[in-house]
Amino acid sequence: MEKKVENLENFKKAITSTIKSIIGKQNIDVVFGNDAGGRGVNTIKLPIIQNLDNKIDYIKARALGDSEALKLRCSDNKIYNSFEPQGNISKLLYAVAEKIRYENIGSSYFKGIKENLNQYYKIKSRQKNDYKNNDYEFVDAFENYLRNKIFKLNNDRETEHKYKKYKKKLDIKLRNQLETLNSSLFEQKKFNSLISKIISQMQIDENIESERENDDQEDENSLNNSSTEQNEKSSRDSEDDNMSIDANLPALDQLSSESDSEIEANDEENESLNSTKSNREKSKNFGDEKYKYYTQEFDETIPAEELESEEELLRLRLNLDQQLVGLKNFISKLANKLQRKLLAKQNRSWEFDLEEGALDTSKLTRIIIDPLNSLTFKKEKDIKFKDTLVTILIDNSGSMRGKPISVAAICADILSRTLERCSVKVEILGFTTKHWKGGQSREKWVNNQKPLFPGRLNDLRHIIYKSADTPWRQSKNNMGLMLKEGLLKENIDGEALKWAYNKIIKRKEERKILMVISDGAPVDDSTLSTNTSDYLENNLKQTVKWIEKNSSIELLAIGIGHDVTRYYNKAIKIADVQDLGDVMINQLADLFSENKKRKTH
Repeated sequence: MEKKVENLENFKKAITSTIKSIIGKQNIDVVFGNDAGGRGVNTIKLPIIQNLDNKIDYIKARALGDSEALKLRCSDNKIYNSFEPQGNISKLLYAVAEKIRYENIGSSYFKGIKENLNQYYKIKSRQKNDYKNNDYEFVDAFENYLRNKIFKLNNDRETEHKYKKYKKKLDIKLRNQLETLNSSLFEQKKFNSLISKIISQMQIDENIESERENDDQEDENSLNNSSTEQNEKSSRDSEDDNMSIDANLPALDQLSSESDSEIEANDEENESLNSTKSNREKSKNFGDEKYKYYTQEFDETIPAEELESEEELLRLRLNLDQQLVGLKNFISKLANKLQRKLLAKQNRSWEFDLEEGALDTSKLTRIIIDPLNSLTFKKEKDIKFKDTLVTILIDNSGSMRGKPISVAAICADILSRTLERCSVKVEILGFTTKHWKGGQSREKWVNNQKPLFPGRLNDLRHIIYKSADTPWRQSKNNMGLMLKEGLLKENIDGEALKWAYNKIIKRKEERKILMVISDGAPVDDSTLSTNTSDYLENNLKQTVKWIEKNSSIELLAIGIGHDVTRYYNKAIKIADVQDLGDVMINQLADLFSENKKRKTH
């Protein structure tokens, strides 16, 4: 018996410790059932635990502990109260939606929390409740529907049958808003505002009042229900003060008096606007709703020439040329092959015997022989590769230091010069961070008491070595900056790819090619130490997937000693950095030689 008591107390201590760890504060009181304790904002009250052998009580305590901790950590009362709708049931549905929001945030970072919550709500949805009327059932149905959609869960057959009668009406009211709700889970103000509007449009409480006025019998039932409700509420308060969603429910005999056709008509009016808004949100987060940054105020996008003086850039350029004398000649020969291939296509692309255009001097002999012959003109055909932009995005992380970054710089430089001769625009970009281990972003986070789940936690540095409209001669010295001691730090590939994409998409060229050169997965110690270990990698995958699916940009990647095929559909791995020039040039030559029609989104 003493052993069981000891185990129970140890379990309570473990729950309390976990809650304080999630919240990030130690001045939290965790009270179980009728245990002594305060009732202030820093008090969490959980159901009493009688016996750890009862699996349901065990799961419930863990899940509710996690949920209450996330509520204190991820839900702002001021924002919550500012959007709270009118009406008892509307308030209750609003509370359910907010709870799902902050529970999803915690689940996205910690598998343990996700497992605890899913186990508990799976058991809860299977419980057979003796509903006095449709009140409790509808709230449970609303929670089940929204939770499944946001957590991407499926009901078992029994639960599906249990809430079947509400599914159609919930679908009509929520299905067109789900994508926007999902994309705003980390933005409480936006989420609360939207869900409040959705609930208000249901007019649940208004219809109840209307029915009460028109039905005396229902008034009598409502009074009886109110009395029963008070008794039920007092018994439930001792179990779960904050987490209960079954208390204080007035009567609800139907979702709304609106007919299905009226509801659909109202939804169709807003569908176009919602769709447009949803597309904007998708473009903003590139398909990754969970990724965020703690702050952008210390990030910078800067031309290379602003990071060093002209004298220093010239010195670094000479150093770069000296390091790669033999390799530079080899790459130049390959680049000349690419140039000849492009120019050969250009030379064949003329239309002759036209009535206007450039004078065709090759036909002047005909006029000399016979003055009655008219002058003939020619016109150059539109060459697809001439209306092309090639962007080379180079990983400027510390692991590229030495020969990899030197080869990448000289290859990009020579390709830029080569393609410029063929009237192809070239842009050269680099990405790194301003500091190791977080910089000013982390300092701000520490000064703000280290909020949980900060997202990206370092200062970005995106460098423009050569813009698309700048001639090669004006920017060639910038390439030497990549050799600058101390420049290469961390690499946050996902956001760098978004930056490059947003630059390219604004350009007028018909064809856009983005070539990424990297030697490894995204790494930033500050971010990965405060988020999940795959946080940056998942964001890169989602970003690449979105660009490949939703844009006409031709995206290809070259991994130096690193297999990047798990991120990019079109990717090549090279074992030796000296193969980089050969691969870059051959890849571009293959792209320009393609005769098949490119897919346009």
